[in-house]
Amino acid sequence: MKKSFLLLSAFFSVLQLHAQFVTSENAPKKAKAAFDKAQAAISTYNTQEAIPFLKEALNIAPNYLDAYGQLGMCYLETKDYKDALAAFGKYKQLDSSSLRQVMVPYSRAFAGTGDFQSALQMVNQYIAGSKTGTRNAEKLKANYEFAVTHQKEIPFHPQNLGDHINSSDPEYFPSLTIDGKTLVFTRRVNGRNEDFYITHRDSTGWSPAKDMGEPINTSFNEGAQHISQDGTILLYTGCDFPEGRGSCDLYISYKTNSGWTKPQNLGAPINTRDWESQPSLTADNQTIYFARETPTNGSDIFVSHLLPSGRWSDPEGLGPNINTRGRETTPFIHADGQTLYFASNGLPGYGGLDIYYSRKQSDGSWGPAVNLGYPINTIDEEGSLIVDASGKTAYFASDRAEGKGSLDIYSFELYPEARPLQTLYVKGFVYDSVTQQRLPANIDVIELQGSTQVARFATGGNGEFLATLPVGKDYAFHVSKKGYLFYSDNFSLKDHNPDHPFEKNIPLQPLAANASIVLHNIFFDTKQYELKPASMLEMDRLVKLLNENPTLKIEIAGHTDNVGSDKDNQLLSENRAKAVVTYLVQHGIDAKRLSSKGYGKSQPVATNDTEEGRATNRRTVFKVISL
Repeated sequence: MKKSFLLLSAFFSVLQLHAQFVTSENAPKKAKAAFDKAQAAISTYNTQEAIPFLKEALNIAPNYLDAYGQLGMCYLETKDYKDALAAFGKYKQLDSSSLRQVMVPYSRAFAGTGDFQSALQMVNQYIAGSKTGTRNAEKLKANYEFAVTHQKEIPFHPQNLGDHINSSDPEYFPSLTIDGKTLVFTRRVNGRNEDFYITHRDSTGWSPAKDMGEPINTSFNEGAQHISQDGTILLYTGCDFPEGRGSCDLYISYKTNSGWTKPQNLGAPINTRDWESQPSLTADNQTIYFARETPTNGSDIFVSHLLPSGRWSDPEGLGPNINTRGRETTPFIHADGQTLYFASNGLPGYGGLDIYYSRKQSDGSWGPAVNLGYPINTIDEEGSLIVDASGKTAYFASDRAEGKGSLDIYSFELYPEARPLQTLYVKGFVYDSVTQQRLPANIDVIELQGSTQVARFATGGNGEFLATLPVGKDYAFHVSKKGYLFYSDNFSLKDHNPDHPFEKNIPLQPLAANASIVLHNIFFDTKQYELKPASMLEMDRLVKLLNENPTLKIEIAGHTDNVGSDKDNQLLSENRAKAVVTYLVQHGIDAKRLSSKGYGKSQPVATNDTEEGRATNRRTVFKVISL
C-alpha cells in the first residue's frame, strides 16, 4: 500500500511561531479542541472522520498552520489531491519558512493531480536541503522523472458498471468469459468475508449480480478468481483453508449440468508453503499464470503448463523483463495468448503498483514491459486489469470519488498501442457422422503460415468446444478420436466479422471400409504436384493413423477442376496422388498398403462455374480400402 503521510505532530512541534499564523501551542482553545479530535480520529485510522474536525478548527482559526498541514495529509490519504494542494498552498502562504516540513507530501499532491513537473521541482528542493533521510524522496523523484519524460496523456474515460454490479461494498478482480456475456468478481461483504458474485449480460445490460453460493463460497476467504474463456472452469485463491499447503493456495472448480463441483486444491507443484494467488488461465485451459510470494524474493509471476498426465508442470518464473526485485502481481493473459498484463512496483513507473503489458516473443520469452501510461497509472495502486476478446475494452477496479463504494468495477476503451491481438471464438461440437451422436475428441488448431500450433484441447463428453483465435489469419483444424478417421479442414479469419463467433460442427467418420475424407490441409501450387511445406503436418498425421492401424489399406485419390485440358488435368491428379503416396512410403509405410489414382475433372463435387466451386473440386481424398 502507498505510504501514508499522517501524524505530523513531530514536525509541527518544532515550528517557529510567527504573528501571521497560529500553531497548536497558541491556537484558540476551541480550535485546539477540534484539532485534537481530528488527531484522535487519525490515530485510529479514521481519516475521513478527521476532516470535519480540521475544517471546524480552521473556521475558528483561519490561520491555524498545523490544521492546514494535517488537512493536506488527510486529503492525500483520501486521494482528494486538489483539496490537498489547496491545503498545502495555504500552509505555504502562512509560513513558507517551514514549508520543508511538508515538501514531500506536497509533491505527492502535485503528482496526484498530474502536475509531475511541479512535483519534481518540489522533491528536488527537499533533497537539495537534506543530508540524510531522503530514501523515500529519492524514490518519488525517480517516479516523477519517469512521468515527466512520459508526458503523453493517453485517452482514458472509465465508466462505472452500475448498481447491478457495484454496491457500497468493495468489488474487485473482474473476470470475463470470451463472449463477454458472463462476469465474475470478488466482493468483500460487510468489510469481512470475500465471496464471488456472477452477472450475465444481454441486450439490456448486466443482470443483478448474484452470490455464487456453495460449494464455491464458504465461510473461509475466497478471492482473486479467474473464469475460463468458455465459462467451464473457475480458478481462485483460497486463504487459510484447513487443507491448504500455505497461507494462500490456488483452487479449481468445474461447471457441470448440476452446478459447480466442489473446489479442489491444485496441490503441488503449483501450491507450496508460500503464498500463491491471482491465477489467469489461457484460452485453451492448458496454461496457468499466477503470482507467488516468498519471504526472500517477494511476489513474482510464474507459469505452469498442463501435462499429458493431467498434472501441472513445475512453475517457472517469467524472467527479468517481467519479474524484478519489487512486487509483481495480478497477471492476466489475454485470449490471444501473446499479450500479458500485470502490475509491478519494481519497474519504472508513476509510483506504487502500475499496470504494464508485455508481448510474447518468437522464442517464447516475454518482451520488455511497457507502462500503460497516465492517467491509467497514477501515483496510487493499480492492478487487476483484464481485456475483452476484441482487445478494445478493459475492465479494472478503482476507488474513484464518484463510485458506489470504496472499490467499484469500471470499463474503458483501451488505446490502440496497448491492445492485444483482436480475437474471436470458434465454437461447435464433434459428432459421429453415422449416428449423429456427439463425441469427445482431441482438437489441434494450426496457423497455416508457419505451420504453428496455436491451440490443443479436448472436448467434453458432449463434444462441445470453444477456441479463441486472433483474427486476420488462416487456420487448419485437425480433429481425432480413436476408432475414427481424423477430420481436417482449413478456414480463414481474415475477413470474418470479429463481433460474431465462427461456428463449426465437425463430423467424424467411423473407421470402416469405403469410408473417405478430404485431406483439406494438403496443398499444391497451381499446376504443380510437389507438396507445399504447409502440408507436412497433415501428412504426418496420416502417417500416424496408418502406424496406429497397421492392417489398414488405403487409396489416395487426386481430383482437379475443369480449368485446362482433360489430359493435363488427368496427369496432374495422378501425380498429386502419387506425391502423397511417395511421402508415406518415405516415412515407413509399406507400399503394399497404398494405392494412388487420379480422376482428373471427372468427379466434381461442386460447380466449376465459380472460383469457390473450383477450389472445392481441387482436392485430395483418403479412402479406406480394407481394415
